[in-house]
Parts: sequence; C-alpha cells; structure tokens
Amino acid sequence: MKLRLNGDVRSVAAATLAALVEELGMKADRVAVELNREIVPRARWEATALRDGDELEIVHFVGGG
Repeated sequence: MKLRLNGDVRSVAAATLAALVEELGMKADRVAVELNREIVPRARWEATALRDGDELEIVHFVGGG
C-alpha cells in the first residue's frame, strides 16, 4: 500500500502501525507517531490498521549530551 510518510509517498507491506515501525527499522521506544494528524499512543500500535493513503509523521528521538 502507499502511505505519505513524513511528507514522502512510500510503498510499504506493513498492515499495522507496529509493523510499519519495525519495517522501517526503528526502535519503538524512540519514536512518536502521528497518523492522519492524531498522535497514536504506543499501546495502540498493534491494533492500529493502516490504510492506503494514510498520512503519517514519525519523529525519531536521538539522545545526546
């Protein structure tokens, strides 16, 4: 399916938000996800189905000092 991810259209195989984060190789404890302009709590990622045309923003947190 095709999603708009951080402004770019991408084809992905993932069916859920949790699967997408894994497919992208991101660590779940270091990202925040907005789906169609709504923040999705990590506890709901497994149950959140993706649909063709969804718009996502994924922010990856980086530690530093």
